Amino acid sequence: MSDPTDPPKSHGRLSISASVRPRELMQASPRLKGAWAARIITLFPEAFPGTLGLSLTGKAHEMGLWALETIDLRSFGLGRHRNVDDTPAGGGAGLVLRPDVVAAALDQAAIGAPVDRAAWPLIYLSPRGRRFDQAMARHWAQAQGITLLCGRFEGVDERVLEAYGVEEVSLGDFVLTGGEIAAQAMLDATVRLIPNVLGNEASTQEESFSTGLLEFPQYTRPALWHDHPVPPVLLSGNHGEIAKWRLAQAEAITKARRPDLWAEYEAGKG
Repeated sequence: MSDPTDPPKSHGRLSISASVRPRELMQASPRLKGAWAARIITLFPEAFPGTLGLSLTGKAHEMGLWALETIDLRSFGLGRHRNVDDTPAGGGAGLVLRPDVVAAALDQAAIGAPVDRAAWPLIYLSPRGRRFDQAMARHWAQAQGITLLCGRFEGVDERVLEAYGVEEVSLGDFVLTGGEIAAQAMLDATVRLIPNVLGNEASTQEESFSTGLLEFPQYTRPALWHDHPVPPVLLSGNHGEIAKWRLAQAEAITKARRPDLWAEYEAGKG
């Protein structure tokens, strides 16, 4: 049994507790004026920052290039037990997040955020939404920030989604137990596109999906490994030939692995 005088357990470098107000994670970090911000409405604020607190995204947060806030949905729950859900109208399995509870959290998240959804998208992470892609990540990175609503149970009452004009976005054609993992994946894809996060902006211009193609193969030292050499053209120093080789490889890989992308790429060339 723990001693009641012990300090609260932390998640990495954080100590997280429920609060009606948005709670900025990694609070010791500076926040540059106008920094891109993410607000996450979730029943599990302790899930954040998760992997977002590591590597380049974590370092970028420490530098104040972006901010991460959680809004605990349970704080807006009703009654002594802070209920946030109820049984589906019309019957059926599971529970549905109540519109009044979700609306209160959305109102809190909207404080200080632009009304223009192009400047500050409002997203519900849902398997029935439009599938997330690199173009969407770039669009989000160009905004001032974003609010992500993490669903649970059987989902969210449709009325609050319609009333607030919430856009639904899916990580892929599968179902998760909640939106927290999807939120972290989408934020990782977005934050790395914020200026100065990666350091080398050229790296985002050559990776998969940036040009409509999958990325070409990558190699490094040693030049010969287990009888497999690095393709000689990459060691030639001829940048023109290297560029042509990489394009040919990207086209071949895309054509073989993603016919859908290849068809779009071919159509765009015409």
